[in-house]
Amino acid sequence: MTTDASSLPKSLTKGSRPPGILTDRTFRVLALIAGLAVLVILALIAIYTTREALPGFREAGFGIFTDNWDPAKNHFGALGLIYGTLLVSVIALVLAVPVSIGIALFVTEVAPRSIRRPIVYTVDLLAAIPSVVYGLWALLVLVEPLASLFESVSDATASIPILNTIFADPSSSGRSFMTAGIIVAIMITPIVTSITREVFATVPESQKEAALAVGATRWEMIRGAVFPHSRSGMVAASMIGLGRALGETIAVALIIGSSQRVTSNILGPGDTLASVIANQFGEASGTHRAALIGCGVVLFAMTIAIGMAARAVVARAERRSAGTT
Repeated sequence: MTTDASSLPKSLTKGSRPPGILTDRTFRVLALIAGLAVLVILALIAIYTTREALPGFREAGFGIFTDNWDPAKNHFGALGLIYGTLLVSVIALVLAVPVSIGIALFVTEVAPRSIRRPIVYTVDLLAAIPSVVYGLWALLVLVEPLASLFESVSDATASIPILNTIFADPSSSGRSFMTAGIIVAIMITPIVTSITREVFATVPESQKEAALAVGATRWEMIRGAVFPHSRSGMVAASMIGLGRALGETIAVALIIGSSQRVTSNILGPGDTLASVIANQFGEASGTHRAALIGCGVVLFAMTIAIGMAARAVVARAERRSAGTT
């Protein structure tokens, strides 16, 4: 099939190059710059924070992986802080993910259309509340009732092996790993819910209708059609929530209790990498300041590692769903 050049618009035949070439190249360059800017910013953060943290790393050496944080004696073992960060994040994830998935399922599969929009708006609004507001609310309203609840739980499990260690010696003030985990769970629930809801919304209606057509109940349809299609998205949402939980600072600093230690007691006070930076950086100097920046470097590395792990899990799930493994 041939086209007579005389029949084409003059804009397509006039000049030495097709129209839009300059615009296309400009867009390509701008997109490349934007993509590279992210990598450059990450590299600059890593380089400059690591450089500032080197005195602290030299002072601590391998002792940074010990549970001995005592700036007054130039001891900067951050194991207790790393442990507290992971413990609070895991507690938050265990509490938030089931609730988030339940809310997302209710909005996409169960709730009448008339109430879906108000629920979605409410969840999105919770995500916009500043973390310091959550922290102050927990400090003024939640801490005292939780202290009484923790005491009751400790008494009830005193004779049960393992549980009597996990729930032993609750904090009388209510400031603890568990309190921090609860408030962080509330904070990450809107994020995990929003992402999971969008993932559930991408499930083809034909798959759900086919499951219902062969006699499946609503739950069987969700288990057989919605969950398999959304598995990688749910994992990604959980990992994004975990990344937010790892870096939470102000709210945790207000309610965790500021005790740097490794302990199996989740009802006792503790500390995290982010909260110790917030509490001590203003008065720190010299090696102490460098050690706190080093805590930031460790937290940055943990966040990057979790992000990479999440991408690997999602990629593997996508390969499995495509049948290429």
